[in-house]
Amino acid sequence: MRELPRRDVVRTDEMRALAHPLRQRILDHLAFAGSASATSLAREFGESTGATSYHLRQLARFGFVEPDRARTRGRERWWRIVPLDMRARPEDEGGAALAAQLRRMRLDRDRRLVDRYVLDRDRFGDLADAAMFSSSALHLTEDELRRFGEEYVELVKRWWRPDGDERPGAVPVAALFYAFPWPGR
Repeated sequence: MRELPRRDVVRTDEMRALAHPLRQRILDHLAFAGSASATSLAREFGESTGATSYHLRQLARFGFVEPDRARTRGRERWWRIVPLDMRARPEDEGGAALAAQLRRMRLDRDRRLVDRYVLDRDRFGDLADAAMFSSSALHLTEDELRRFGEEYVELVKRWWRPDGDERPGAVPVAALFYAFPWPGR
């Protein structure tokens, strides 16, 4: 089984590669829908093949996507996401600003995912009954909050499966988790 290695994204150019809206959409698509070509992504997003191809190459340059050799045929190259436990750890103020932009983009994406699910929940049948929405109020120290987050990541890693290891009946599942100090009213 393929590992889910940790990767600290520290350099500003890496942050810039991730903080592009189309690249985030590409990464989300590859994570949830699986491998895709520049052509299929262009069709999916209403973009030109040249644009999706360029952005895939940029993501590949930084090791966020890789060619899916099993699906590539002739001139049509297919891409897959590189499975990572990715952490934004900017090394300078420019990177910190990009990391903040990336957090906002991901939070907006997560809100849209939840909204779409709630609006269309009935179409998922028994899977909807298995879904869970939970929120809790905890009182934690900084160290406890860090450990809590790491334990969550370890839980996700236990359930993660590499491409090609899907179980019959398995569907893409968005596992959203937020744990942060309550900002008050």
